[in-house]
Amino acid sequence: MELSARNQLAGKVTLVRRGAVEAEVVIEVTGVQVLTGTISLASVDRLKLKEGDAVTAVIKATDVMVGK
Repeated sequence: MELSARNQLAGKVTLVRRGAVEAEVVIEVTGVQVLTGTISLASVDRLKLKEGDAVTAVIKATDVMVGK
């Protein structure tokens, strides 16, 4: 996947915490640093996100998008 956003961090999903409408996705980007993004449940399901998945956190302005 190629995007214009330069702030892209490769990592691994360590937790997907589903809520009523959104989910928190915790991504380990180094051995000690993690990012947490909030995305829709529809996106979690469409991407089939689960613990252990290799993903890319894309940071644009104040939003964090997750690409797989």
